[in-house]
Amino acid sequence: GDCRRAWCGNTMEEEDARDYNEPCPQCSEVNWGLTDEGTFYCRSCHNVIERTIEVLSGDVTSNTRAQSISRGLRNKTKFEKGWEWYICEGFQYILQKQAEALQSLGVSSQLKDEVLWKLWTNYLQKSTKPYCDKLLTDVASDTLPESSDANSDVNMEPDIFRLLGLPLSGSDTDLTSEARTGDTFSVTSEVSRWSGSVDGSSYLQKKKNKGDVTMSMPMTLAFCYMALLWLREAITLSDLLRLVMDGHIPYINAYKDFPEEMKVYGSDLKIFHIESWPVYEDVHKKMQSLATYLELPRFPDITEDSFFHPNILCMKYLMEANLPDDMHNWTCRVVKKIGIGEADFLTLQPGNKSVRKVKYDIIAVAVVIVVLKILFLLNDEYEWKLSNYAEERNKNKEGSPVFDIKKWYVVVKKAMDVGQKKLEEDRVRYLWKSERPLFYLPIKKSIVLKKRQMVTSLQRQFRSLSGTAEHTEREKPSSFQFHWTEEDPERPCFHGHSLDGIMQQSGHILTIQGTEYWLCTTKLCKEKECGRLAHYKESDFPHTYQFVLSLFSFILRVQPSLVHEEVCVVEHKLFYSEDYERRRMYRRR
Repeated sequence: GDCRRAWCGNTMEEEDARDYNEPCPQCSEVNWGLTDEGTFYCRSCHNVIERTIEVLSGDVTSNTRAQSISRGLRNKTKFEKGWEWYICEGFQYILQKQAEALQSLGVSSQLKDEVLWKLWTNYLQKSTKPYCDKLLTDVASDTLPESSDANSDVNMEPDIFRLLGLPLSGSDTDLTSEARTGDTFSVTSEVSRWSGSVDGSSYLQKKKNKGDVTMSMPMTLAFCYMALLWLREAITLSDLLRLVMDGHIPYINAYKDFPEEMKVYGSDLKIFHIESWPVYEDVHKKMQSLATYLELPRFPDITEDSFFHPNILCMKYLMEANLPDDMHNWTCRVVKKIGIGEADFLTLQPGNKSVRKVKYDIIAVAVVIVVLKILFLLNDEYEWKLSNYAEERNKNKEGSPVFDIKKWYVVVKKAMDVGQKKLEEDRVRYLWKSERPLFYLPIKKSIVLKKRQMVTSLQRQFRSLSGTAEHTEREKPSSFQFHWTEEDPERPCFHGHSLDGIMQQSGHILTIQGTEYWLCTTKLCKEKECGRLAHYKESDFPHTYQFVLSLFSFILRVQPSLVHEEVCVVEHKLFYSEDYERRRMYRRR
């Protein structure tokens, strides 16, 4: 249908057919579109007529107009600034490139054409931003196209939302074309003369309220994450943001890949040009708000064999942090005990305010940290006693080596310091400005290109003086940031180490030697009042706990406070709630 062709980059093909006003001989509707061959077809009944796009010519002094079959020519401004294009077209182009980048990384081919496309068309319909001309009855107050046009072609493909289980109302299939104004460009050019797009200036003037779902660059990642979650692909939100930061998914300066005719300048830069990395909490909240706004049904259940299940993610992060495999039994016990492995808890249910919004990767990391506290306390004292015991046991070299947390700390800290230094250096060197020059007047073209050449030359000289090599190729993306192997003495692997001495056998039950456990907080805050359920201040906690928190926050590329908050929630589910219930029952007696 027309929407699908628009998803592929032909979002304004009606410009070529707008002047043909003859009714369809089959259904009498005036709703024409163009096929790839340049022939006219009726969008209402799909009837194809023999008429093809014509070149209208006349006297030299008359209004000569030529339209192209390839749809490569659009209306130009008097300054030859390129196509008339809308902000939603720019975001659509970026979403398309992001989906293609994810598919090149191994994500299912359903992501782009079956899930993300349908989410996007649903968004356009609900936000009244279809693929149609802007009605200019009130240009100053109108931000984006407000009328639903038949170009959406829902009736051409009635199962558009069937995959997502969305209701299809009668109004969705009875969309009719709106009356178009004659020559609208003269008005829009006056409104958007300080932007390359038609609606760039008015787009920024729109008031944004809490839970606003206006398109932005972070919102494109919310769309991608929602599609990944729907398909239950093996990419968490932290993985997605890391792929963005490493340059594998278009985000920073994504507009540089726009077609040459889509000029980006003025107000457009405030929308598409950003100089900051996406923030985990921001993208997560936008995804939740977007799912509620689109009125999506309950997502496919996250079961024990799904990648987003805590048991699978806990194993992933145990491997990433170079911790013993035996700890996985303990993480599974904690997950089962506090009930965070249930499908009703894990599955996204848009609009259900009673269900807590799950951060799958962070809650899995929190479970691992709680298990580390159960086994080693992490109080800057007990873990070192266990380390001395493991060191003595390992001298015998009998059976599997016992996990030595002190040795693990030295190895992992060294690897993390190297990784952090590399990350900081990459961020310092990162060029926020696009390599593609922005729009400029022809008279200033030579000046802009000369400045660009000068900057490139200075960068090359500085790299030569500092002895740093230019990164010509990106590293191939990986699910893991650290790689551990027994063959590398600098990064030995602790996965096969045992927990003997930490646990003791009592019949068929394994218990831990330590009997004490300290809670990160005795009472959770009210999120509506404090903004968080728990607050983190480094000086209030043992150094070992600080290190573990910084390790996993580095792996997820999030703030330590975000991980600490989830640790507090898991602890209260595991310990505090039981104590509270026990005391409450005791008072009743």
